[in-house]
Amino acid sequence: MPGPDQNILSAETVTYFYGRHCGCEDVTFDLYPGEVMGVVGESGSGKTTLLNVLSGRLVPDSGTVHYRTRTGDDVDIHRISEPERRFLMRTDWAFVHQNPRDGLRLNVSAGANVGERLMAIGQRHYGDIRGQAVDWLERVEVDTGRIDDLPSTFSGGMQQRLQIARNLVTGPRLVCMDEPTGGLDVSVQARLLDLIRGLVTDLGLSAVVVTHDLAVVRLLAHRLMVMKDGRVVESGLTDQVLDDPQHPYTQLLVSSILQP
Repeated sequence: MPGPDQNILSAETVTYFYGRHCGCEDVTFDLYPGEVMGVVGESGSGKTTLLNVLSGRLVPDSGTVHYRTRTGDDVDIHRISEPERRFLMRTDWAFVHQNPRDGLRLNVSAGANVGERLMAIGQRHYGDIRGQAVDWLERVEVDTGRIDDLPSTFSGGMQQRLQIARNLVTGPRLVCMDEPTGGLDVSVQARLLDLIRGLVTDLGLSAVVVTHDLAVVRLLAHRLMVMKDGRVVESGLTDQVLDDPQHPYTQLLVSSILQP
């Protein structure tokens, strides 16, 4: 079994180009069990490209991404077979989209959205599946009386909560989040952030959180990487980077976003 001092995810000189345009270049870092890494930068900085490479959605032009499994095996996520990758996506990994509609099946009920992920790992007992769906709706503060309603009848904030329940019901170890509070009203954002922070802590999740909002990483992330033009220009402990930014770009971000 992997120990707490062993990384759960390791990126080594990860580079991805869209033709001649740099998506991300020479990104290297380790992520440890129970740790949240924030990735910030303006639109086009490369943070979402990096997240897609880390989650296996894009294959890098160079560099590697290694994941340490529950049994301690070290696997290159871009070299494992497609069935192995799909299995990890159902069990060990989760991906929370900015637009929850991208992470939900809109034509099935809220309960079925949660239950489908359980069925994908082999559970078949309807009562058990429904019971776990009810439990997770409660955990993300969705009215359990709406278990049979379609997600399309939910507000954006409720859809995001449902997407989180769908992702976490199988007990993943690593969660990738792409602007998890983007597009939501400020009051809804605050409650959702509190929910995410509580779940990450309670479940001991490792996470990579991509956002343009420094307040989000201030609340959620232990460490922070700042990206500009596809490269990491500064990294370190979140409070250290935000309170004493060294790179001019980070200084600009902090002064323009955190100060009135």
